[in-house]
Amino acid sequence: MLSLQRLLGHDKQFFDLLEASAQESHASVLALKQLLQKPDKASLEAFAALRRKDKRITNEIHELLCRTFVTALEREDIQDLASALYKIPKIIEKFAERLMCAHDRLQGVDFTRHTALLEEATATLIQMLKELRAMHLREMVSLSNRLREIEAEGDRFLNELHSQLYSGKVDPLNAIILKDLYELLEKALDRSRSAGNVMARIALKHS
Repeated sequence: MLSLQRLLGHDKQFFDLLEASAQESHASVLALKQLLQKPDKASLEAFAALRRKDKRITNEIHELLCRTFVTALEREDIQDLASALYKIPKIIEKFAERLMCAHDRLQGVDFTRHTALLEEATATLIQMLKELRAMHLREMVSLSNRLREIEAEGDRFLNELHSQLYSGKVDPLNAIILKDLYELLEKALDRSRSAGNVMARIALKHS
């Protein structure tokens, strides 16, 4: 049986494209941080451009799968990973759109705790892809565990926010807006974790 390391030499394009997609996810989080710092000077075009670029990368992955007879990684794993990565900037763009729509009602709302988690999660995905390319299982397990911790921290934070929103002390319309926005950020974290799960599954298959 050919070693995965030898097979990966023929799959460099897949890893290059997947890593490029992860980079776009991370870039979308950095764009979101800038939006939150200066919402009055922000443009949604930056998010649309990042999402369109990631869509082109995802389409290129699918086209390459169609043209490639043998792949080192299972086709469904490549497809699952590409899909999970693409959903991150897509969700962040949706968050940015809704944030801008309700900007006047969100004065003083602090999203930095959740965006910091997203920034770390997407940076972790980039590092996981580098380790997956080299099939460093120990490092993959460590990074996967960190992603799990990030997701758990996000879940705890969301529960705290729900408690505040359900307390009756928040204006009802503001509560609806904030619940929607917080849950979108949590969804982006979930997609990051999903991408990490796919990579962990690939590593275990070839360990």
